[in-house]
Amino acid sequence: MAAASLCNGERAVVLLYLSGVVLSAPISLLLEAGGLCILAFGALLVEIASESSNALSCLKTRQGASTGILLGTVTLPTVMFSRLMQMLRALSIQDVSPEEIGYIKIQYWAVSVSCICMLIFLCGIRMESSDKKNLFKMWLLQDTKCTFLSVSYAALCFISLVAKSYSDVHVAMKLSWIFFQGVASVKLIQHILYTFPFCASIGEAFLATSGLVLFFGDMTAFTLSKLSFFKLGIGKSEISIIVQGLLLGLLLLPFFFKVLILVGNRVMRQIKSIDIESKGSTSGVIGRSIVFYASLGIVLILLVPAWMLVVHDFGMHPIIWMLYFVFTGPQGRMLLCIYWMVIMCLSVVYFYNVSKSNKVERILLRKYYHLVAVLMFVPALLFQPSFLDLSFGVALAGFLALEIIRVWQIWPLGHIVDRFMNAFTDHRDSDILIVSHFSLLLGCAIPKWMSSGFNDRPLAPFAGILSLGIGDTMASVVGHKYGVLRWSKTGKKTVEGTAAGIMSVFIACSVLIPFLASTGYILSQHWVSLLMAIGVSGLLEANTVQLDNAFIPLVFYSLLCL
Repeated sequence: MAAASLCNGERAVVLLYLSGVVLSAPISLLLEAGGLCILAFGALLVEIASESSNALSCLKTRQGASTGILLGTVTLPTVMFSRLMQMLRALSIQDVSPEEIGYIKIQYWAVSVSCICMLIFLCGIRMESSDKKNLFKMWLLQDTKCTFLSVSYAALCFISLVAKSYSDVHVAMKLSWIFFQGVASVKLIQHILYTFPFCASIGEAFLATSGLVLFFGDMTAFTLSKLSFFKLGIGKSEISIIVQGLLLGLLLLPFFFKVLILVGNRVMRQIKSIDIESKGSTSGVIGRSIVFYASLGIVLILLVPAWMLVVHDFGMHPIIWMLYFVFTGPQGRMLLCIYWMVIMCLSVVYFYNVSKSNKVERILLRKYYHLVAVLMFVPALLFQPSFLDLSFGVALAGFLALEIIRVWQIWPLGHIVDRFMNAFTDHRDSDILIVSHFSLLLGCAIPKWMSSGFNDRPLAPFAGILSLGIGDTMASVVGHKYGVLRWSKTGKKTVEGTAAGIMSVFIACSVLIPFLASTGYILSQHWVSLLMAIGVSGLLEANTVQLDNAFIPLVFYSLLCL
């Protein structure tokens, strides 16, 4: 194998990123840092072996993209590791409780074990698709490596969890919980890859799977804690509860809708009436739509509030709580809502008309939406950060509902939403799923959500807005118009675009830091670490072919937390 094929630009940047995070770790997190190194080494081996043999071609991944296994494996565990380091600094000044630190540590190990299990799943696929003549030799080599790495990783995880446990039962429960999430991740990634073919690379599927497992794991942990299976000793804010409830309901909506469809079909057949599953007749389309909107109402108005009441003792209906929060809070919230409505209406009408005229190239048109995100989110993040947390959750819930309506062609909005969204797609979107708008919103929202609570790095909540709204936009515009020197012969990214992106983010940070200092923030962001965070995230944008809206904000955020 050629040396050039072993170390491409994306792998080099990811290893630089990991090195910066691991070397910043305190001695108290030595076990967790060792686990992250083992995880990265295993992912690198699997990625190199998979790309050299095309053994994973049976998986229906996004065409034209590399596997991205290393990047997809290490991103979310590294984010949790950086957040764990940040929370340890809060523990030293007694700003958080030991229970919160322990819970974040369990989340770190859970998401890491999920990635380990998915790597083992890929190794199994490679062995099944290999030449039977070399099967024993391949099994001997691969099984030895996998066994050694898995045993070493399990030992570090066990020692880390035992260190702060009060009893053997406590340790057994935590290990069982982590193992359960690892098994769930394998089942989930199979479902994602086979249900949504050609929609994501393996690395993107890794990131989505580990994120969903972490989300549902958190929801399940709080539910079981309320049922007295064990006690977490921590709580959530009202906004976090509402956001989690909204997303939980919409993620479970498709299953609830399918159950109602099956029940409705049986009832209709028994009375010899129409088939509401049928898409060929007007009555069938309207019937499916009525069932869908009824399902949506039941989930959001009844089931989600019931879960919030039982698990989190949320005594008010979330819709009423949100209305009180908006209308009885500071006047700036209503002004912000009016400002957002004006920006959204103007941008949607203008950009949609421009897209139909074909006077502006689609890549530039999409980046204008990044600038719109800056105009909308920066004022809110500066003056109404808690309201922005809630708004991100409501917006994401709206996007999920609209995407479900588009995919299932729910009358009367399905065709309208599909026609509008297809005007802004790129090569990373597919006919089944359009993920660009999700990734942009989540890229801006997750750093803000992660920074809720203790945060001694004031720039960390801005990670998504700065990297996508400013850095990625300037890199694309300058590179597209003035770029000459390309990073690779086959890629489109240019050195000029990358330099423009890095410089624009640095200038934006230089403006933000004095402003944040004037508003009372105690700044503790070192310029060396800031330059490293900007440089590494800019280089990753230049060298990756993965969904940069999803990965770059997480990488930038984790480096800002150091």
